[in-house]
Amino acid sequence: MPHDALPPDPFAQDPDDPARALPEHPEDEPAEELSELDRNELLNDLSDLAVYQALLEPRGVRGVVVDCGDCEQPHYHDWELLRASLEQLLADGRMRPHEPAFDPNPAAYVSWEYCRGFADGVTATESAR
Repeated sequence: MPHDALPPDPFAQDPDDPARALPEHPEDEPAEELSELDRNELLNDLSDLAVYQALLEPRGVRGVVVDCGDCEQPHYHDWELLRASLEQLLADGRMRPHEPAFDPNPAAYVSWEYCRGFADGVTATESAR
């Protein structure tokens, strides 16, 4: 859409515009550096995620559901989206916003705790053989 087709900014030239305090490009702001502990936890999560996907994807599980504390809604993350988000957090110290899953089937997603329990069950079964 051409810029001149947009309505004029009602706060243009207003010295009291509260938006002036916001960075022009917040994604350019330096992210807080991850601690060694956080970095190791992310690496462990990525490793666990690979195991969970290998075990659960063939059974029809599409990814992980996370209850968001901010909006109090479940967020559905496909395996690849979650992996990309964790890798970006590891590399950049933050995650960029992303589009939520479109019309997800809640039955196709499980919690992180379910993944962990499933993997533990498989490991215990294999060890008992």
